[in-house]
Parts: sequence; structure tokens; C-alpha cells
Amino acid sequence: MQYRPLGRTGVQVSPLTLGAMMFGPWGNDDRQDATRIIHRALDAGINVIDTADVYSAGVSEEIVGDAITGRRDEVFLATKFFMPMDDDPNHRGGSRRWIVREVESSLRRLKTDHIDLYQVHRPDPGTDVTETLGALTDLVRQGKVRYIGSSSYSGSQIVEAQWASRERRLERFVTEQPPYSILVRGIEEDVLPAVQRHGMGTLTYSPLSGGWLSGRWRKGAASTPTSSARPGARFDMSSPANQRKLDVVEDLALLAEQAGMSLIEMSIAWAIRHPGVTSAIVGPRTMEQLESYLPALDVTLSADVLDRIDELVAPGVTVNPDDNSYGAHELTPAARRR
Repeated sequence: MQYRPLGRTGVQVSPLTLGAMMFGPWGNDDRQDATRIIHRALDAGINVIDTADVYSAGVSEEIVGDAITGRRDEVFLATKFFMPMDDDPNHRGGSRRWIVREVESSLRRLKTDHIDLYQVHRPDPGTDVTETLGALTDLVRQGKVRYIGSSSYSGSQIVEAQWASRERRLERFVTEQPPYSILVRGIEEDVLPAVQRHGMGTLTYSPLSGGWLSGRWRKGAASTPTSSARPGARFDMSSPANQRKLDVVEDLALLAEQAGMSLIEMSIAWAIRHPGVTSAIVGPRTMEQLESYLPALDVTLSADVLDRIDELVAPGVTVNPDDNSYGAHELTPAARRR
């Protein structure tokens, strides 16, 4: 395993991160099986595990906590907060009140005294970023959190957070977690250059684009998501954007076959090749899926393959806007028509 520096933290991490979203009722509810998958990933050299409080309402964190008992020192443990945990309007977001309460719940579920990377799952338009950063800074000083990061922040939001940290002398986000795959390349235009300028690590998620690049969705054999957590619009096969994705997937599958590899291997190898990407998060539901991901670590893509991929999906392009994690608040009618 060739480890990589996580931004300028001095931490070395594997080019693949084990995502735990599929552990629990959202995916694989067999805790023993999930534990075996986690141990196999660790044995293969993966040293980062990423989860979130909201994944299966905390069950994912519980499974991870149980699985790494006795192996905690091998793991760079990352989790996230922000998403609603119940119907209480204060049990969500980036407020100090919620952060200092929810970190204790995550620590309990993860069975640890510290979180290596505590990430804001989404930007909070209703909370000043300095309040969020201030609360996270206190957690770092208390030793409950080692580093802090963001997820699905736009380029301007990344810069604003870095500026606020410098001006207020607060801990800064050392990582960003954006979506990135051959079908979802929007971050190449703005987000990746921003994180590179600020020396941040990048843990990209969904390198298989929610299963689209696993071969699960093909023309004439369109399947359905295995997890209720996946937005329906991304899998509406009647939409023109998704029809376009099916066409691209057919061409990509042929390209992978001609190059002597699986579509999965090509897609993951492509995602971790960008110099702005530190590690790609893979979220297996089964051991078979994990085993299909690992060979990508040994794949080298030729210039011809990379050029053909750029012809199929141009740099900076996201084929279906529904796959984009940005603009959820900024592009609402209320925000555009005041």
C-alpha cells in the first residue's frame, strides 16, 4: 500500500477509505458480516474509516466502534455531523449547541475517547461558519477531536472557512469530502483547485457514482438502488440525463474491457489518480464488493484510456445535475427571487 499525505497534517493515509454508510439497516444489517468486511479492509492496508452519525441513525457508528475494538490504533477514524437525527429542529446543523452534544453521542457509539477527523456533513446556511469553527476548535483543544473537515463545500465556502479560521485564530478545516467520479466531475473546476491551494486533503466519495459505474445500471438491465438512502431522482431512468449516463456507461464498460480491467477497477483507479485527490471513499455492502474494489490500487491507466474518458465526459462536467451536492440552498426559488 502506497500511503499519501493528508494535506499538510503530517498524517499518512491509504488511497482508499472504507466508507461505512452501508453498514446497518440502510444496507447490510448483519453486524458480524459488516465486522468481517471492516477487518478485511484493515488487513488489506486501508487505514481510514469514514462514517456519520446519520448513517442508519447511529447504527453504522456502533458497528464501526465494535469492529475496531482492539485495533483502534490502526485506524484514522472519521465521522460527520449535521444531518437531522430526529424531528427536533435543534438536533441537526452546525450550531455550537448541537456540535458539543452530538460529538459525545458519536464518541459513545464509536467506543473511543477521540475522533481523528470530525467533519461537517454539509454547509449550514443558517449558522455563521465562525460559530461552527469555534465549537470544533474547543473540541480539538479538549482532545476529543484531532482534526476537523468539511463535506460538500463549494469553492467559495472552502475559502470563506479558511479565511475565518485565520482571522479568528481558530482550527481550520484540513480536509474536504466532495463527490467525484467519471460521471460527476464538477469539482475539477473549482473545489479541487481550492483545496490544493489551501493544502487540504481530499476524501472524495462515490467513485462508482452510486453504483452507476459498477455495472449495475446498464441499458436494458436497469436495476434499483439497494439502499433507501439514495435519492430517487438519481435513478429515474426516464430522465434524459440518466439516459445519457446509460450511454456513457456502455462506452466506459467497453473501454475497460479493451484495457483488460473491470469497469469498477478503471473507475476507482481514475478517481484516485487526480493530484488533488488524497483518498477515495468506497462503501461496500458485501465482502464481494470490497474484494472487487481492492485491485484498483494496482491499476495504472494509460494516457489513451485517460484521453478517451475525457472524450466521453469532459473535465469539470457532471452528466446529471441531480448528482451534484452543491447549490441546495443557493438555488432554491426563495434564494433567487427575493
